[in-house]
Amino acid sequence: MKIALMDSGIGLLAATAAVRRLRPDVDLVLSLDPDGMPWGPRTPEDLTARAVAVAEAAAVHRPDALIVGCNTATVHALPALRARLEPGIPVIGTVPAIKPAAAGGGPVAIWATPATTGSPYQRGLIDDFAGGVAVTEVPCWGLAEAVEHADESAIDAAVAAAAALTPDEVTTVVLGCTHYELVAERIRAAVQGAGRPPLVLHGSAGAVAAQALRRIGSRPEPGAQALGAVTVILSGREGALPAPALAYAEGRLLQETSPAR
Repeated sequence: MKIALMDSGIGLLAATAAVRRLRPDVDLVLSLDPDGMPWGPRTPEDLTARAVAVAEAAAVHRPDALIVGCNTATVHALPALRARLEPGIPVIGTVPAIKPAAAGGGPVAIWATPATTGSPYQRGLIDDFAGGVAVTEVPCWGLAEAVEHADESAIDAAVAAAAALTPDEVTTVVLGCTHYELVAERIRAAVQGAGRPPLVLHGSAGAVAAQALRRIGSRPEPGAQALGAVTVILSGREGALPAPALAYAEGRLLQETSPAR
């Protein structure tokens, strides 16, 4: 069994690690686009073209499913990816976990990229799933870029700036960019603060990984002894995990279980 994941950069690591924990025996194909990143500032048409190319590079390896490990690519490119690859390869998008976060009653803050914050897409999710819940949209300037490069000081500064925009009464934070899940505990520490209520974080990685397994009719087997291979594709070329990936537990998990190739 083989599952592919795609993103412009290492934001896909959270979902990749979630798949690895659920099914250690599954072979993984990670398709990144270092030549074209970041995707966020691109036009929807340009982003879609880049995403389709990255997906097709993964499809060459004949995966059983493809996870779009990027919120922005899901928003703009998911219909094109599904039109190109399905039904042969199921394509699973990544959606911010606003629905389960709102189910807790709030107040909720949604940490997202500046481009996503206030967008019709995000506002639509809030209207659909968070009616009656107090929601604050928090733009996280520079955080995804800092995480991508494992720039510790830039991560600290971006997290602190976003935490300052998060109301004191917030009890739940939605991590609306897959990169943010790689620094979830740093976000928790910054927002929790003294005197604040216990904080719940909602990411998408676990749900996306579980959905991918469901789509291919597979059950989680976290105790599987065999370890699947990891293939890394960088803008269409086979390579290795980018060095910053190893700054995070999710990247080290892949390196420890099966050398990237």
